[in-house]
Amino acid sequence: MLTAAPKGTKDILPDQIYKWQFVEKKFRELAEKYGYKELRTPTIEHTELFARGVGGTTDIVEKQMYSFEDYGGRNITLRPEGTAGAARSYLEHKEFAAGKPSKYWYEIPCFRYEKPQSGRLREFHQFGLEVFGSSDMLSDADVISFADEFLRTLGVTELVLKVNSIGCPNCRPIYRQALKDFLSKRYDELCDTCKVRFEKNPMRILDCKSPVCQDIAKGAPVMLDYLCDECKDDFESLKVNLQAAKIEYEVDPLIVRGLDYYTKTAFEFVSESIGAQGTVCGGGRYDHLIEQLGGGEIPGVGFGLGIERLILVLEASGVTIPKPAPTDALVVFLSDETKPKAIEIAAGLRSKGLSAELDLCGRGMKAQFKYADREGVRFAVVLGDEELRSGEATLKDMESGEQRRVAFELLTAEIGR
Repeated sequence: MLTAAPKGTKDILPDQIYKWQFVEKKFRELAEKYGYKELRTPTIEHTELFARGVGGTTDIVEKQMYSFEDYGGRNITLRPEGTAGAARSYLEHKEFAAGKPSKYWYEIPCFRYEKPQSGRLREFHQFGLEVFGSSDMLSDADVISFADEFLRTLGVTELVLKVNSIGCPNCRPIYRQALKDFLSKRYDELCDTCKVRFEKNPMRILDCKSPVCQDIAKGAPVMLDYLCDECKDDFESLKVNLQAAKIEYEVDPLIVRGLDYYTKTAFEFVSESIGAQGTVCGGGRYDHLIEQLGGGEIPGVGFGLGIERLILVLEASGVTIPKPAPTDALVVFLSDETKPKAIEIAAGLRSKGLSAELDLCGRGMKAQFKYADREGVRFAVVLGDEELRSGEATLKDMESGEQRRVAFELLTAEIGR
């Protein structure tokens, strides 16, 4: 249907957009406080970027990407997440040559083909934070601190930070085999998706939403018991850093994240206010992503935060988001003769920083007043033939109903009080 948005997409109407603008402003302000710079990358990327970076064994690459061949025969994909594109940009523009960590933030639309549900759409929007070039666990604590402060500043309640270490290429193969040995005893009971994961990425079985698979995973060995000395030390450093920042957390060995590029740190901020889709923000470390994309051994860490889900959480938490200030004035003109003066007055008000509207539909005075009342306009500036002759407009306070005559040249001062 031409009059219906595609399934899994959603219009953001004027009566809701102020919520988005509010959280966008807060995120930008906090990014400036923490020293992160905005990065804007293309909505489309080469498909290979995600196959190599996100990982061919993930659900995103195997089932959810919107990919197509363009007129030049190139395989193109609408980005399903932000980190791979940020890493590609970092490499392409040789940002590593600056000799210091590169700290980025972004706000982007992402696209994944999956079953639409509350807080999960096929086109969705994300805030993201990325740090390239630092292997110190202080970087991990910094991005976690940012997310914690952002969510709490907004008033998100019942918020829990869960952290885990998912190891590195040195210790993960040993754990992978131990996990397969455990799961093999009930392999036939696994869902079809997890049977594929069993060979390609068995850790993802721990994250399966199937009740049967969740039951099978109970008592499974955990990565924390198989960490190498370096990963153990780094995880301890992360916890010390979080304690120093006075950020409460829970160690959850079942957090594995859904993307192959993660190593060591994995974390999620979970809110119970929206039920099953309670993960508001998730991220972790990806020390080998740049290398997988053809660059050097450059570590990284970051997070993604879904904006649609965030707004659901804010609403469920009873957070009041301030509505935008109403329009200062509607200049009501009653004839073609008064129209030029109305345009002049509106332009004058706007030039002084006030907001002003004109009726664009040629309606009568009663209809214009009704519009002003519905939109919450503060004042109506009425221009009839008599007002034009006298040089004074009728200024009506739309809340109190009070009316008075005001000289044209004094309107800005009166309305701007």
